[in-house]
Amino acid sequence: MQGWDVRGLRVLAAMLGFVLGTALQLQQGVLWREAVYVALLVGAVVGGFILRPLERPWRGALVLPVALLLGGMAGAGSAGWRSVVFTADALPAALEGRDLVVTGVVAQMPLRNESGLRFALEVESARWPGTADDSRVTPDVPPRISLGWYADAGGELAAPIHAGERWRLPVRLKAPHGNLNPHGFDYELRLWEQGEQATGYVRGGIPAPERIATTWRHPIERARESESAARNVRSVRGVRHSVRTLPTNTTWRQRT
Repeated sequence: MQGWDVRGLRVLAAMLGFVLGTALQLQQGVLWREAVYVALLVGAVVGGFILRPLERPWRGALVLPVALLLGGMAGAGSAGWRSVVFTADALPAALEGRDLVVTGVVAQMPLRNESGLRFALEVESARWPGTADDSRVTPDVPPRISLGWYADAGGELAAPIHAGERWRLPVRLKAPHGNLNPHGFDYELRLWEQGEQATGYVRGGIPAPERIATTWRHPIERARESESAARNVRSVRGVRHSVRTLPTNTTWRQRT
């Protein structure tokens, strides 16, 4: 093999190994300790430097299998390490179904459905009801959660909510759980991809939900929300104009 051929094939082999290593790690039923994945990553980096002298033509036969192995180590190590770090922020089982008060920023354009709103909240702090914000004993809540805010009997929310706003909300949370139906939509996987490690809903009562401030964060989501509202207004105006221009029964009989 020529030198440039070996280098090109080495990169392809490493990329293939990375994909295979990632796929293999995703099949793990139980995660290893974080140190194991870090060791795989470090070993892959060190091995990459050691592999460079093997690019000489007379050692080219060793390059591809070693590059494949190192790529697999890097893929498995990076995917596993990310999983360990992510699960470290999971909602503790002891907090499921308990009343909490969280303060955070709305990180997503609220999505309205037939029962109310659903939105993502970036949690800045959490406390137990009846305690101060600076309490030393605080519940360990994930940094990003998915919340529903259900409408009352009249179909109205207690207050409008928008992306980028900071709120203090009484909530109840639970860990994400997907359906067991094979080949169906994996709701738990979707939450995992969005970085949302708990779901829940906003409760009424004391303390009442409170808008604290409007922040500069999430400008794209605020722009999406403004455009969506403007589009809805244009649609309503178009429908009203169409209704006004429809002929009445009397006019229709005169024309016919």
